[in-house]
Amino acid sequence: MYQEERLLAILQHMRHHHRISVEEICELFQVSRDTARRDIVKLEEQGHILRTRGGAILPSLNKDVPRFDDRLEAEKAVKEDIGRAAASLLQNGDYLFMDSSTTVLQAANHLTTADHVIVTNSFDIAGVLSHRPSTTVHLLGGVVHPRHRFIYGARTLEMLRDYQVDKLLIGTSGITESGLTNPYEEEGYVMKEMMRRADQIIVLADHTKFGQRQFFRLAGLEAIDILITDREPEAPMKQALLEHDIHIIITSEGEKES
Repeated sequence: MYQEERLLAILQHMRHHHRISVEEICELFQVSRDTARRDIVKLEEQGHILRTRGGAILPSLNKDVPRFDDRLEAEKAVKEDIGRAAASLLQNGDYLFMDSSTTVLQAANHLTTADHVIVTNSFDIAGVLSHRPSTTVHLLGGVVHPRHRFIYGARTLEMLRDYQVDKLLIGTSGITESGLTNPYEEEGYVMKEMMRRADQIIVLADHTKFGQRQFFRLAGLEAIDILITDREPEAPMKQALLEHDIHIIITSEGEKES
């Protein structure tokens, strides 16, 4: 086996087990300890792993954040299902916060109820909802992030402090047993303020977000009321969600609920 093939196999093993030791590399690939160490050094140089005493681990911090347009297309059908399920939870006359998540955008696309007042920091969501005659849209002011198309800043937070709503529809870049995270501190402060000022918090997260940990911590699991996702979370994650009395809605496999 060539080194490049072995490196790919090591990464595949680590995606399942999250770590690997020098001894495991030697046993799995029938190579010497020196070769195993060289493989670890190579993977670290490529930015895939972090070396530890006697082996390596996968970085726990996910720094890869695709552009808004790329995120819009990723898992698009899944996001549409989640957005449709979120829209079905709304009632006529609800006052809402909607953050700038691409999954929340799908909820806006599938909105069927009426007489809403909606506050958002997403001009994409504001654009979708502006065509609905029975909906009043408040677009928060502030600074526009050109890559990810959200509005943030001191003015955004100042405006948010004047509002109180029934429900918040919020996406997340990462959800673990420790809570929700986001890659951008600036957007994170806006999301935190929305969470403080909503009576019910509904998180929309497809399966790719589970186990991901980003730079900025939004909140612990205790802040969530409802989680809408497309797959059953793995046992430890599901247990943590249930311990916090979070209502889990799963859009696939016959709309299972927990």
